[in-house]
Amino acid sequence: MKPLLASRPVLWFLFLFNLAVAIAAPFVAHGPQAVLTGVGMGAVSLGAGISLFRTRRKPV
Repeated sequence: MKPLLASRPVLWFLFLFNLAVAIAAPFVAHGPQAVLTGVGMGAVSLGAGISLFRTRRKPV
């Protein structure tokens, strides 16, 4: 499972999807549910973004 989650397409999906959900959460839900959803999805998106940055391809 770890090689699948570390692949670049999966990391891009996690980054973009969770970022979109974190941005849309306050418009869909209200109150503490929106805040916690935004924070949780934002944390996952941030983690995927950091992994993408760490595993970026080096120019030749």
